[in-house]
Amino acid sequence: MTLTRLGYGRPFTRTDLARTPEDGRRYEVIDGVLIVTPVAGRLHQRVVARLSCRLGEACPTDLEVLPGPFPVGLGEYTEVRPDVLVGPRDRFTDDDLPGPPRLAVEVLAPCTRTLDLHVKRERFARSGTPAYWVVDPDEARLIAWELGPDGRCRQVTDVTGAQEYTATLPYPVSVIPAELVR
Repeated sequence: MTLTRLGYGRPFTRTDLARTPEDGRRYEVIDGVLIVTPVAGRLHQRVVARLSCRLGEACPTDLEVLPGPFPVGLGEYTEVRPDVLVGPRDRFTDDDLPGPPRLAVEVLAPCTRTLDLHVKRERFARSGTPAYWVVDPDEARLIAWELGPDGRCRQVTDVTGAQEYTATLPYPVSVIPAELVR
């Protein structure tokens, strides 16, 4: 993972991000800082595919589940591309989801662990994203946070293996971490 402030003395913008190369890496910008991460591996993609299917099976018609990376614009200086996202169907454009999703999910990798567990979680919370999950494929583990009425992000579950998590946000759905990695 590379963290770089670009723009010749100014924060990196979503407009700058649009000029990054199509080289297979993931380019994001959070609060004006460019973040470049490598291509995801097989296990990571398996988790994304299985979780997208599971969320899609339970998804109400007014929402849409998309596997990432799909751009989410959280302001001029922030565009993130979560591994899985759920958002209002009528707010998606062909190019992005302007504004916070209902759920953002990141699948942990060694190079993104700190970013996903702390930086992105905080940034999604600040944007008003009601639910944020991370899946650790190496441990078959799912940790979920929700925004409380006070606007603070609080952890609501930490399940591993065959333990089931029954979410209420963004809608009722049950997930068993071990089923995502097998």
